[in-house]
Amino acid sequence: MVFDVDEAGFPQQVIERSGTVPVVVDFWAAWCGPCRQLTPVLEAAASSREGKVDLAKVDVDRNPALAQTYQVQGIPAVKAFRDGAVASEFTGAAPPEQVERFFDELVPSEADALVAAGDEASLRRALQLDPRQSDAAGRLARLLLARGETEEALAVVEPFPHDFLAAGLAARARLSQNGHGLADTFAAWDRGDHAAALEGMQEAFAAAEGTNRDAIRQAMVAIFTELGPDDPLAREHRRRLAAAIY
Repeated sequence: MVFDVDEAGFPQQVIERSGTVPVVVDFWAAWCGPCRQLTPVLEAAASSREGKVDLAKVDVDRNPALAQTYQVQGIPAVKAFRDGAVASEFTGAAPPEQVERFFDELVPSEADALVAAGDEASLRRALQLDPRQSDAAGRLARLLLARGETEEALAVVEPFPHDFLAAGLAARARLSQNGHGLADTFAAWDRGDHAAALEGMQEAFAAAEGTNRDAIRQAMVAIFTELGPDDPLAREHRRRLAAAIY
């Protein structure tokens, strides 16, 4: 739904409504060139998510109190409301891809919902809908690697060389194909025993050379990514890996 809103209607049409669906508010003015550039992009993004997000347009010249209340100091200014409060915002004529990401964070796409489901069929469908879905690729590759289907797993994650998890899973697939004696280590990874998996990789890294050494490093970085930057086990093994490298 796309609509104009004024100061009188804002409490009901935006604040109250945002308790049901997110409401994106476009603060604009007729004299603003960047506003005329951005508004059609916002309208297209909202229309493609009909029923899942609303777009409210506020003319700041006609509604100065709203602009002051929400500290609009430059236009176009875009603020997303959820449960009566500003949840996210940006200023300026953002490109379409940034606008799409902004809306996606408010309203998960069908592909995002399938990734959250996590089963193999859902992950495959998510990648069909959005081939850029690195999360889906990583989760699917994990399932395939656990079954020993390394060739397909490699094909799934190779398109994401700049994603740490995907790159590490690709490195794991290559190591498995080349038979580098890490089967027990990878099995520990698959069953969630990260301590055993990382210890095995540290030992293999110390003994490896050349491309194999870098592949093991990438696989370890993938586990660090899974665990998160603040995980104590990840911090310990990141420090040990850095010392072994230098």
